[in-house]
Amino acid sequence: MHFYTDLIDDGVRVRVEEPRLDAAIAIRFKDRLRDVAARHGPRILLDLTPVQFMDSSGLGAVLAIRRILPEGHRLELMGLTPNVDRVFRLTRMDTVFTIHGNQPGFPSTPDDEADR
Repeated sequence: MHFYTDLIDDGVRVRVEEPRLDAAIAIRFKDRLRDVAARHGPRILLDLTPVQFMDSSGLGAVLAIRRILPEGHRLELMGLTPNVDRVFRLTRMDTVFTIHGNQPGFPSTPDDEADR
């Protein structure tokens, strides 16, 4: 599971560098984001631009991250592809999350972990 982090004024931006956020990586994704949330805050801006497919496990992992954030912290999304955006709209999660469009110029600070 690969992602990049970039410190922003009020937290961290996390760019997921995977084409799929599904059952195969959902648990690792959730664990890794939990670690990021513990180190940074109060805002996590989750950049899903490279993600072309998300299933219910991926959506559940995103929701789990939102639920475990400390009070006063928030999880926002950006860069949803049409397929991923459809998942959020069909499940009405687009009313739960703040969703931003694409933002160019993401600096690459790798926070990778080799898949085992």
